Amino acid sequence: MKPVIVMTQSNPYTNQQATIIHKPFIKIIPLQFDLTVLSSHYDWLIFSSKNAVKYFYPYLSQVAVDNIAVIGEKTADYCRSLNITVDFCPEDYSQEGFLERFPLTKNDQILLPSSGFARQLLQQELNQRGANVTKVDLYKPVSHTENISEVKQLIAQGEVDAVTFASSSAVKFYFQDPVPRSKVAYYVIGQQTYHTIKQYDVTAKIASKQTLTALVQKVLESRE
Repeated sequence: MKPVIVMTQSNPYTNQQATIIHKPFIKIIPLQFDLTVLSSHYDWLIFSSKNAVKYFYPYLSQVAVDNIAVIGEKTADYCRSLNITVDFCPEDYSQEGFLERFPLTKNDQILLPSSGFARQLLQQELNQRGANVTKVDLYKPVSHTENISEVKQLIAQGEVDAVTFASSSAVKFYFQDPVPRSKVAYYVIGQQTYHTIKQYDVTAKIASKQTLTALVQKVLESRE
C-alpha cells in the first residue's frame, strides 16, 4: 500500500509511489517597503528563496544590479523561468553553505529582499565581512490555520503516515498548538528546519538533499 504523505510546502508535488496530500501550512502576506532602496546601485542582489524572487520581480527592472546570486536549486530554476540571469548559485542550499563560497569583495553593495521572518545570519555575516547590506522585508509568513487543523484531524483518525516540512516557519505553526498522539512520522528539508523541529522534542528524519524529491524519497526509504 502506498504511504500517505502530507506535504506542507507552498508548491504542489506529485509522486507515483505515494499518496500525496498537499496542505500548505503557510500563507504569504506581501509587505510594503521603502521604494527609495530601488534608486541605489548594487554589486549583488541575493535571492534566498523562490518567494523572494516572486515578490521582488515586479520591482526588478527598477533597480541597477551587476550580479544576481541565489540560494537553492528551486530558486535558481524559478529565476531562469523568468529569464533572470543567475550569476552565482552554490550546490549547498543553506545560508551557511552560501556564505562559505560567496565571492564577496569588501565594500560590496548588496540588496537582500526576503521574508520579514528570515534568519539574520546572511545579513549579519555579510556585514561583518565588509559588505553594505540593504535588507528589504518583502513578505511575511502566517499560519494557514485551516489546513493545519485539517491535517491534525486526519492524523487523529489514523489516515496519515508521514508529515513533511520544508521550512522552520511551517514547523512552528504546526507545533504551536497541541498535536494528536499518533505514530505519524516527521520528515524535513534542511538543517535549520531539522534544528527547529528538534526544539519540540520531536523525532524527525532529514532529507539527503534540500529538494522535495529527496524528501519524499527519504519517506519511502524509511518504510522499506
